[in-house]
Amino acid sequence: MFETLMLSRMQFAANISFHILFPTITIALSWFLYFFKLRFDQTADPVWMRAYRFWVKIFAITFAIGVVSGITMSFQFGTNWPKFMETVGNIAGPLLGYEVLTAFFLEAGFLGIMLFGMKRVSAKVHTLATLIVAIGTSLSAFWILALNSWMQTPQGHEMRNGVAFPVDWLAIIFNPSFPYRLSHMLVASGLTAAFLIAGVSAYRLLKGDDKRAPKLTLKIALTVAMVLTPLQIFIGDKHGLNTLEHQPQKIAAMEGIWHTEKSVPLLLFAIPDEKEKTNHFEIAIPNMASMILTHSLDGELQGLNEFEGNHPPVAPVFFAFRIMVGVGMLMLFFSWLGRFYLWRDKPLPTWFLKGLVAMSFSGWVATLSGWYVTEIGRQPWLVTGVLTVKDAATDIAPGNVALSLSLYLTLYVVIMAAYLHTLYTMANRAVEIEEITNDGKIDAVINNITKDKDHV
Repeated sequence: MFETLMLSRMQFAANISFHILFPTITIALSWFLYFFKLRFDQTADPVWMRAYRFWVKIFAITFAIGVVSGITMSFQFGTNWPKFMETVGNIAGPLLGYEVLTAFFLEAGFLGIMLFGMKRVSAKVHTLATLIVAIGTSLSAFWILALNSWMQTPQGHEMRNGVAFPVDWLAIIFNPSFPYRLSHMLVASGLTAAFLIAGVSAYRLLKGDDKRAPKLTLKIALTVAMVLTPLQIFIGDKHGLNTLEHQPQKIAAMEGIWHTEKSVPLLLFAIPDEKEKTNHFEIAIPNMASMILTHSLDGELQGLNEFEGNHPPVAPVFFAFRIMVGVGMLMLFFSWLGRFYLWRDKPLPTWFLKGLVAMSFSGWVATLSGWYVTEIGRQPWLVTGVLTVKDAATDIAPGNVALSLSLYLTLYVVIMAAYLHTLYTMANRAVEIEEITNDGKIDAVINNITKDKDHV
């Protein structure tokens, strides 16, 4: 029988895992949409409108699910983690409020124009609305990551009778891990959207869609991924060094380092044994962990033995980190190989297109893995040095939490199945639409596109 604490953790993990999938797409997809619309305004080439019309529908569906799934998060602060707001509500409340005031209202206010105002406002106003929605999604990430980063590396506050009070808002917002966490998340969103666009475009090509739109979006997505993947590796390295400075126990869990030592090898694979405080079946590169984290082959790294009773569970952090890195390497391979084919003006092979289809939601896998490293890696703390997860949890009956958890999981499975079915149904129907050329008036083209809501 699970206790209330474990059930509450499972429920919050399920909710945030489901929720984060959708903003991860919409943050960057909104910028892709702005680029498509801007290029249409500049060139009057209907292929850009074709791309915009297809992907704006996916954006709308994804945005809606993200908003609805995010609402349940705020409820849980009161139902499952009441001590959280009691202790740090003076900081968490305003940051969440800023997100609503500066980001959500901005998105909601201009989303209607973006989705339904194309024939009701001028082209410049519609493009501006698309830009404002893109800015709003990024602002939303700014405030959420400011709060999450503060929970990881809190500063700019003082404790009075067990309650955190802000004393320096700039220090709270721009806490030590915030720049790395924000940039890491924004680039992750870019990669998630890029591979979704590439995967769906490749799917359409495999289905016999020989139109310009999927070819164009595939090329753009691979170009973006080619640039962002090495950038993400660079940011990840800097983020790791920041984590080593402020949360060394998380790094020790990520690397499977049990005892403080020098010349630490980089474990490509191992099975951590927390009971015996050792690793089994190690496959390692000598000295490489020290080289990466200290930039010295004989650099010293702290082991988990230095944080007895104050470090996260090792296996989940260890494996999640390797999944994230592994997916990142696949992204690097597919994006650079794809751009090489296109640069050589060669058709993309069938095996490569099928690989891109398989990589459609690779960004989700990498994002969730990275998120688990971040969130599980700060255990046992909810707010580092301020509030533990155990102290923040509710004391309601386990059966109540189990019931709500079951309902959430059932609902999420249904929503996810419907979302994926809708996305690929739209892709299949897009294949049936005839090609649009530059002949005729652009207004007539747009009107023809909008006649069939289910198509592109």
